[in-house]
Amino acid sequence: MLRRKIESILAEWKKSEHKKPIVIKGIRQCGKTYIVQKFAKENYESVIYMNFILEPDKKSAFTGNIDVDTILLNLSALIPGSRFISGKTCIILDEIQECREARTALKSFQIDGRFDVIATGSLLGVKGYGKKAEDGQDSVPVGYETVVEMYPLDFEEFLWANGINDKIIDTVKSCFEKETTVPEGIHKVMTELLYRYVIVGGLPEVVNKFLETRNIELTYQTQRNLISEYKEDMIKYADDVDKVRIRECFESIPKQLSKENKKFQYSAIRKGGRASQYTSSIQWLEDAGLVKRCYNTQITELPLEGNSMKECFKLYTADIGILVAMLDYGTQADILKGNLLGYKGAIFENLMADFLCKSGQKLYYFHKDSGLELDFLVRYKGECVVLEVKAKSGKTKSLRTVLKNKNVYHINNAIKLGNYNVGREEEVLTIPLYMGFLIKDSMADVIVPDIDLSLLT
Repeated sequence: MLRRKIESILAEWKKSEHKKPIVIKGIRQCGKTYIVQKFAKENYESVIYMNFILEPDKKSAFTGNIDVDTILLNLSALIPGSRFISGKTCIILDEIQECREARTALKSFQIDGRFDVIATGSLLGVKGYGKKAEDGQDSVPVGYETVVEMYPLDFEEFLWANGINDKIIDTVKSCFEKETTVPEGIHKVMTELLYRYVIVGGLPEVVNKFLETRNIELTYQTQRNLISEYKEDMIKYADDVDKVRIRECFESIPKQLSKENKKFQYSAIRKGGRASQYTSSIQWLEDAGLVKRCYNTQITELPLEGNSMKECFKLYTADIGILVAMLDYGTQADILKGNLLGYKGAIFENLMADFLCKSGQKLYYFHKDSGLELDFLVRYKGECVVLEVKAKSGKTKSLRTVLKNKNVYHINNAIKLGNYNVGREEEVLTIPLYMGFLIKDSMADVIVPDIDLSLLT
């Protein structure tokens, strides 16, 4: 049984007084179905479950009138023995992207308020999400649902799965926050677990296979099977004109990341490839949750989104295990043995992208034609901070340039991740790679004071 952070989100949602139906979206096989069924079973007297892929007949419950009483009557006929107890029933609509009418009906359930509804969707971004239903009404009930994105296991969840308790993790967090050295024993174990996370990733089926067998080959085969399923989705759900191109884009990622300048190049997909041919394909992959774009910024300042260049980006897999499984057979063993050479930088960059994505952050980097390049830019402690994940020791040339010219680049601090313990050299905080999952910003508590309206008189 894997402990997942989404369970805490669901618990808070259930306790809220005026809850809306919750829609959990995310990449296929990230554990959505298991978690919602487990949560519902533990917290409700009655659970009504339907999967619109495995049980397409259940779609008929949402045809015609979609008021709650009519839907309940239809479900009672389709699911013998179903009980609808006000305040004690959870209705689970799994793979809701297959039934647009059910998505529209969430509005009715929210207004009615008698039952808690959890919906899940693997391909909400590419099928049945925001499209027009046959009656001309938008299938997404804007304002009547809460949408939460679920990811494969992040590194902290992977640590839990491997028996690392919160006390040890809190020690690592404390060392990061206070900039103190991690005790040698903990440092060694965390480093070894990080390399295992790199080769396994966070897809629950893969993690479970690894924990059960400790067999790299069986773990790799499980990853390859899931990648084959993702490729089948590209054929099943994509428009005909994009089917081949989506697959080409996806399969080009390892080659794209091998380049010194990792900017995504359409010509690297196919000779003569152009943006007009592949833009929608990349969007499909991103909407499906398989990849994340990392945008180049015009300047190294906040807000990063406002300064990003949408036509210039890198492309990373959303889960590090997917990238490693796309590489040569045997790469996993090479990683564990430390035999990787030049491609090691690309893997660790994608690892950092994995950390940032799974904590809900967008990805940005900085590159100029002069050759100056910074791996990642993040908002951290209220300012724009550089993340460097390639250097073994010392400052990289680009990082030295940026920190030396603060009046030009407005960068005051940087974090460098590598194969070492915590330390600091002037503006540069060095941390071990496994601490990358701790780099996240939090919204400052700012209380807006009342305006003295008496001044108007």
